[in-house]
Amino acid sequence: MAVVTLLRTWSRIAGRLICVHYFETCSNIHVLKPKYVYFFGYPSFKYSHPHQLLKTAAALQGQIVQFKLSDIGEGIREVTIKEWYVKEGDTVSQFDSICEVQSDKASVTITSRYDGVIKKLHYNLDDIAYVGKPLVDIETGALKDSEEDVVETPAVSHSEHTHQEIKGQKTLATPAVRRLAMENNIKLSEVVGSGKDGRILKEDILNYLEKQTGAILPPSPKAEIMPSPPKPKDRTIPIPISKPPVFTGKDRTEPIKGFQKAMVKTMSAALKIPHFGYCDEVDLAELVKLREELQPIAFARGVKLTFMPFFLKATSLGLLQFPILNASVDENCQNITYKSSHNIGIAMDTEKGLIVPNVKNVQICSIFEIAAELNRLQKLGSAGQLNATDLTGGTFTLSNIGSIGGTYTKPVILPPEVAVGGLGTIKALPRFNQKGEVYKAQIMNVSWSGDHRIIDGATMSHFSNLWKSYLENPGLMLLDLK
Repeated sequence: MAVVTLLRTWSRIAGRLICVHYFETCSNIHVLKPKYVYFFGYPSFKYSHPHQLLKTAAALQGQIVQFKLSDIGEGIREVTIKEWYVKEGDTVSQFDSICEVQSDKASVTITSRYDGVIKKLHYNLDDIAYVGKPLVDIETGALKDSEEDVVETPAVSHSEHTHQEIKGQKTLATPAVRRLAMENNIKLSEVVGSGKDGRILKEDILNYLEKQTGAILPPSPKAEIMPSPPKPKDRTIPIPISKPPVFTGKDRTEPIKGFQKAMVKTMSAALKIPHFGYCDEVDLAELVKLREELQPIAFARGVKLTFMPFFLKATSLGLLQFPILNASVDENCQNITYKSSHNIGIAMDTEKGLIVPNVKNVQICSIFEIAAELNRLQKLGSAGQLNATDLTGGTFTLSNIGSIGGTYTKPVILPPEVAVGGLGTIKALPRFNQKGEVYKAQIMNVSWSGDHRIIDGATMSHFSNLWKSYLENPGLMLLDLK
């Protein structure tokens, strides 16, 4: 009789219910467990939101799901927990940020695939988490809705979908941007992204909010007016502020992790490569003048123009003539693979260590496009937000040691690449022209390293001379640009 009463009550509330498959007895209490349920008279369940019934079924069971760390790719098997965005007892929804992890290649933000309540965090900060192992426990039935509440809840229409989910396309935005949009109840589908490939940036959210509400928002960094530098006679020498070193008299031992762990692996492999070194100097006087002329134009487009885009483009033009420098070899050095794309890496010194993101397909990019991509990589690198795609797939590397100081260096090849270049600082030095007259030159030293198993000295010298000619006479690049 209890079962009949429950069935009648449920049917009266839900409408016409058919195909109830079976029920079972648990602890002397009869519980109805529908296996195949179809609702008629409620078309919203069937058409407007096909996933609503599936998610409701999980909520009814109140199960605790172990959210496991998924495969991040690139052979990464372990990561370090850098920051938790949730704590036990917090309610999360799909796409909410759970934590930030640091691999030996990049920082990655892990997002939730479930709606529910965090019941357990399996790791503390700085713990090592392993791919395929539980990261957090999420109670998917945290709302604990009754059957009547579930049946009477109307389905969510497409216009009410969460702003992270857009039908038919993928919205590119970082978790921080998604969180900002959620806090201000903004749908990402209504925001036009100004980043690469339509990526929505923080500035896009702020501009959208300003247009909608008329709120007074902090100005974008690009719009800030920088004060003019003081004249030399008024310029004061800044006094470096640093904390005095504290001598503890104790040794300390800490595990090698993160980018340092990647460096151990990469440099150990590089030690097996017989390096060939080649050095030269380049007069950048004409390039300095050209850059000064183009800087205002690039600034008007919102891009900072440095010398590096010219270095990358000259490198790419040189690789077209000497493709063996843009190749890779297998572990036993039995086969050479010539890479079609020029994915040129740039070594960056960050607070977390040395990282080498790369600019993809330099061979088909303009100098302005290269500059814009470098701006993006440098910004993300400084914030520690580079992803694995930015840090992998490189085919050639340039190390700009001159930005820190120094002239010559001995760069180390990053396997499976076969060549690398090191750029020194630019100095104004006296030189002689063809008439024997002294003039002011802008000298930069360059140091090349090649895998001597497949690259001989003559090839590296010819490549360096061609690269040098492009930079000493920037107009020559126009003749070979595609």
